[in-house]
Amino acid sequence: MTQKAIEIKLNNGLEARPVAVLVQVASKYDSSVYIQVGDKKVNAKSIMGMMSLGLINGERITVTANGSDEQSAVEDIEKFLSGNSVA
Repeated sequence: MTQKAIEIKLNNGLEARPVAVLVQVASKYDSSVYIQVGDKKVNAKSIMGMMSLGLINGERITVTANGSDEQSAVEDIEKFLSGNSVA
């Protein structure tokens, strides 16, 4: 299992389009990928789950991945949330 705390650095936070892109990034991987904020944890491959978090710029989240490509999944999600497109 790979876990990393990440600060969101997207000007408009995670509105509909960035959430859709994040779900696409997470879905490229075989590993299970979860995003956690406080006590709420959702599947990063679920657009409805991700929208329910209402993430904003500057917010700190924890990304957890478990599987054969977990390290790459966490790295790509970190790149995307840091404002560096990977999709």
